[in-house]
Amino acid sequence: MTPAMAAQEIAAFLSAEFPQVADKMVHDRLDDTMLHLRLAVSGRHLRPGGTISGPSMFALADVAAFLAILARISPVALAVTTGATIDFLRKPAPHSDLRAEARVLDLGRVLADALTCSVPPPR
Repeated sequence: MTPAMAAQEIAAFLSAEFPQVADKMVHDRLDDTMLHLRLAVSGRHLRPGGTISGPSMFALADVAAFLAILARISPVALAVTTGATIDFLRKPAPHSDLRAEARVLDLGRVLADALTCSVPPPR
């Protein structure tokens, strides 16, 4: 499905509506099937033990999912996440940016029923 919003429109929307994360999460790429988002990791994202905190990872996944959906339906500032789960399968390195790839699997009239957001291994 062709995105309803261009990459520049997504960046502008994020800056206007969610400035609290706009300068911390960088939209890398958007194509017909996937949105790529990156969290610029800093010391505030780390937890004891030298790994990126779960809340930081969850925030990245939530924003990536939100933007992937908006890219398909156009900007809706009041769209909300109604449910989400996360499985922490590996410990991310604290020295690199954290990347997310979000893909909308099923887009209904009211809900995006299924969405996958994965964090690929560091490059």
